[in-house]
Amino acid sequence: MNLTNVSYIVLYAYYDTGVLKYLFFSVVLFLYGLIICFNLVLIVVICVHRSLHEPMYMFLCSLFVNELYGSSGLFPFLLVQILSDVHTISLPLCFLQVFCLYSYGSVEFFTLAVMSYDRYVAICFPLQYNTLMTSNKTVRLIVVMWCYPFLTVMILVSVTASLQLCGNIINKIYCDNPSIIKLACFNITFNNVYGIVNAFFLIIFPAVLIFCTYMSIIRVCFFGSKHTRQKAVSTCTPHLISLFNFFFGCFLDLLISKLNMNGVPNVFQVIGHSALAYLITCQTLLNPVIYGLKMSTIRTSCKSLVGKILHLFL
Repeated sequence: MNLTNVSYIVLYAYYDTGVLKYLFFSVVLFLYGLIICFNLVLIVVICVHRSLHEPMYMFLCSLFVNELYGSSGLFPFLLVQILSDVHTISLPLCFLQVFCLYSYGSVEFFTLAVMSYDRYVAICFPLQYNTLMTSNKTVRLIVVMWCYPFLTVMILVSVTASLQLCGNIINKIYCDNPSIIKLACFNITFNNVYGIVNAFFLIIFPAVLIFCTYMSIIRVCFFGSKHTRQKAVSTCTPHLISLFNFFFGCFLDLLISKLNMNGVPNVFQVIGHSALAYLITCQTLLNPVIYGLKMSTIRTSCKSLVGKILHLFL
């Protein structure tokens, strides 16, 4: 079977769960609705209140937009597949899903890296913060952390799309690049090499930046005043929680993909193969909650906006 004969991909990780599929559907739909509501509210709050038009909140707004983008790249299709009896996806849509999910993850990682740099400047150089983090620099950083991942992931998907495929079954509930590459008929050395290079610039480079910035923040806090330590804890705690959750989700997805699921009950196989759904659900729900609850400025702005809306309708 070659590329001309492969027109769709079978997502083999879906199993017949009987009436439980309606429970799964309801849970996923409820979570997706919460994700949309929470992130949209915070995006509107940041855009409406001029007092929040600062670099830190602009990066947060970009983060919330990415949560909407990533969740929309998975959940609508997931909802359809849960209720469907034939779990297939056309090849073009499969590559589109790969692009959406991979670009979401890459933008998320770059955004978290830029936010760690912003916190580093705010804590280590507080008097120079407004000079170092100007509005023009903020805009440039946001453009880079969106455009660069999109470009590299587009190349990655294009390289994979050029492969001839000798199969159309992947043991996933979503399309991912390694699973499609495994279906290739011929040598995939170039794909593997490009994947390693791509991983370096999209994963290792941001990870090193995050590590270095937090080492500098810890050093300043260790030798700094009590006020500096309190400021670091209050501003870095939500970011660290988001970072650890994102890394845990990525690790869980990698672990599940390597495990042999043969002999495991069908229901648990579905749950196991939902690792990416966990990654996107928790990250996209956790970020607006922790930032909305932890940061007093956002809490106050949310209360003000809700109060104005209620005043208009009551």
